[in-house]
Amino acid sequence: MRIGTAIAIYFVIWWVALFVVLPLKVRTQGEVGDVVPGTPASAPARPQLLLKAALTTVLAGIVFAGLWALMNSGLSLDDVPLLPKFH
Repeated sequence: MRIGTAIAIYFVIWWVALFVVLPLKVRTQGEVGDVVPGTPASAPARPQLLLKAALTTVLAGIVFAGLWALMNSGLSLDDVPLLPKFH
């Protein structure tokens, strides 16, 4: 895999993983009981974006490493049982 392709795939995986990680450990201002005037009660009290970015990076790295290993293992769709053979 070329470096540009690898970076593009990692970038896409990172953004998908971000949407998985964002809702984790979210407490709204309404739940905490400290609603800032001018904001809705459903706004996050402490979004912890740096922690979520770090978790996203780790998760995306693990998924990318698995994808890279699968691509370099020599397996193909023809190795999956119950699928039609592609030639």
